[in-house]
Amino acid sequence: MLRLEIAALYAGVNILILLVLAVLVVAGRRKHKITLGDGGNADFNRAVRAHANAAEYIPAGLVGIVVLALMEPASPLWLLHAAGISLTVGRILHGAGLHAGTLNFGRMFGMILTWVSYLLIGGGLIAAGLAQQL
Repeated sequence: MLRLEIAALYAGVNILILLVLAVLVVAGRRKHKITLGDGGNADFNRAVRAHANAAEYIPAGLVGIVVLALMEPASPLWLLHAAGISLTVGRILHGAGLHAGTLNFGRMFGMILTWVSYLLIGGGLIAAGLAQQL
């Protein structure tokens, strides 16, 4: 599998995660008859926050993964997979955890995995950028 194919795999899965979360928001709007805002409904607010939170974290993560993929040979394949898997699993766990309720394993571990992916991506990009200069 080539580097950009790896990036495409994680981009595709994470875009589908965003789609599922968006569909859950639309379904919640229909179920609770809410046309604007969250209508003060706690269940619906969690669906909105799950989508919004994913929309905040996924784009930057995917941009980082794509740039890492382009930094051949300075970024190893294991780094692309580690960043992609931690971002993807983190976003799935966090979204499911938010839908389930308040602070729980899914939310906490999902956020930790997302931050791990950001650490891997950020560190990898810095290392790759410096390696190109030496």
